[in-house]
Amino acid sequence: MSCWPRTAPSDLRSVALVVIDMQVDFCAPGGWVDQLGEGTTSTRNAIAPIARVLTACRAAGMPVVHTREGHEPGLHDLHANKQWRTRHHGLGIGDRGRQGRILVRGEPGWQIVPELAPDAGEHIVDKPGKDAFHQTDLDAWLREHGIRHLVITGVTSDCCVQSTLREAWDRGYEGLLLSDACAAVEPRNHSGMLALLSAWGGRFGAVTDCARFLQWLGARMAQVSA
Repeated sequence: MSCWPRTAPSDLRSVALVVIDMQVDFCAPGGWVDQLGEGTTSTRNAIAPIARVLTACRAAGMPVVHTREGHEPGLHDLHANKQWRTRHHGLGIGDRGRQGRILVRGEPGWQIVPELAPDAGEHIVDKPGKDAFHQTDLDAWLREHGIRHLVITGVTSDCCVQSTLREAWDRGYEGLLLSDACAAVEPRNHSGMLALLSAWGGRFGAVTDCARFLQWLGARMAQVSA
């Protein structure tokens, strides 16, 4: 049994769990999304599934990568178009909200939610854009560690998650998106994006759920210990 799109990894050290942007500003009461009046029910629904997968991957000795979207305090890495588009919603990047300045590095809202806090030694990618490869060390770090397979989770499925999956595809990585370990602010956007990504057997990688992935991981660990 395999849930991978083309070839399953032969070594668990060659597959990394990527947890995208599970930050207070996106996933917690009082964060940016909450202040925009959108609510965080949908994004918070991803926390428990990601936590289960995170625990299993750590136990299996798999590399784990966490990403955080955010900008330097001086906003020199924030282009004008991105800032304008966020302020179009009423509260933009760099503006002061209830959890500090929106998506500014070091502020309370920029931090990863406590339920999914990185362990010591887990790689953290601070990104100024949507996809996790844009202006970051992610590609170099993955290649340095011999990682060719990515298990992708996080928020939001219609923005940073799908952007990362697509870019991983273009760079030659095998991507596996866990449908119930990611979320969008609007559930209809999540459903629509999953339908698009799942078409034709997976346009940019495979789409599966946590149960099937954990079943595969358990079987793989049993083979290793046998």
